[in-house]
Amino acid sequence: MKKQMISALLGLLLMVPAFAAGTHYEMRVDGLACPFCAYGIEKKLKAIEGVSNIKVDLNKGLVSVDMAEGKTLSEEQMKKLFDDSGFTYRSMKTTPL
Repeated sequence: MKKQMISALLGLLLMVPAFAAGTHYEMRVDGLACPFCAYGIEKKLKAIEGVSNIKVDLNKGLVSVDMAEGKTLSEEQMKKLFDDSGFTYRSMKTTPL
C-alpha cells in the first residue's frame, strides 16, 4: 500500500511541469567571445521577470531562455538588451514549452 501511494505521489509530481506552459526563446547574437560575455548577458536576463533556464553557447552565438506562462520577450527588448551590452542581436526564434 505504501509503495502504491508513493508511486502515485511521484507520478503527480512528475506531471506538474507538463501543466506549466511557457515559451522557449533562442536568440542569435554576434560578439559573444568569452565566459565573461556570457555572465554579463545571463545577469541582465535574470533581471527580467519570468526568465529561467538561461543558456549561452559561445561557439554558436546562441542565447536561449525559457519564459513563464503569460510572460513574453519582444524583439525590441532583446535588441536593446544586447546592443546596450555591446553585442549584435541578429534574430529570435520562439517555441512553446
